Amino acid sequence: MNHERYTFAQQTLSKVPEVTIGFWIIKIAATTLGETGGDWVTMSLGLGYLTGSVIFAVAFIALVAIQIRAQMFRPLLYWAVIVATTTLGTTLADFADRSLGIGYPGGVAVIFCLLVGSLALWYWRHGTVSVDSITSPKVERFYWTAILFSQTLGTALGDWTAGSDRGGVGLGYEYGAMIFSIGLALVAVLYLRTNLSRTLLFWAAFILTRPLGATLGDLLDKPVAEGGMQLSRLSASSILLGVILVCMLLIPQRPARHGEGAA
Repeated sequence: MNHERYTFAQQTLSKVPEVTIGFWIIKIAATTLGETGGDWVTMSLGLGYLTGSVIFAVAFIALVAIQIRAQMFRPLLYWAVIVATTTLGTTLADFADRSLGIGYPGGVAVIFCLLVGSLALWYWRHGTVSVDSITSPKVERFYWTAILFSQTLGTALGDWTAGSDRGGVGLGYEYGAMIFSIGLALVAVLYLRTNLSRTLLFWAAFILTRPLGATLGDLLDKPVAEGGMQLSRLSASSILLGVILVCMLLIPQRPARHGEGAA
């Protein structure tokens, strides 16, 4: 009987949370934390992009392994992995943009191809890239791979839009955040007013929240002369971590069910 109840729960509950407004609030805070935390390790501590990427890669792999082994949705663990993908995504994007010397457009192009390739392989193997049925380890590996590449792409897009060097558009952090906010608002309108695929809209929103978080993170810690608020990266990261923990306590955290969320 206990085995039957567990099997039924596995078949109906996902390993990821319901996609609600609360989900997106925590997601934006987590992506912003990834920007400030990643920059703190690589730049403030002077470890560099390659060393920072290795550190965050180890943390990401360890947390994903624990997440996949978990038998049910655990909010704290899930969001810890999300933060790990944002910090690793930040350092990977910075390494591609700056250390490899391919500039922001080159970094965006390479990471975009990796994301599309991971989603295409996921779809080819399982017939869907919907996130409301993450119940098996095989699917969950595809999910976290796509999440990592989407976070990395978001960082590169945010830097490309805001920065004026390395082939950047040079719009600044405020205008960059405004553009990505408009993009998210458009996705919300399409969700409410059209019958477009909820899976497509989910991934569009997930990708757009990352550059929004990246530009917000830069807005917090960059110098005033560059359009930022000039908070220390450690202070900004600590504040954002507190915001995430408070949101997790105040916003209900429930696992998604089959047929709900990004269907």
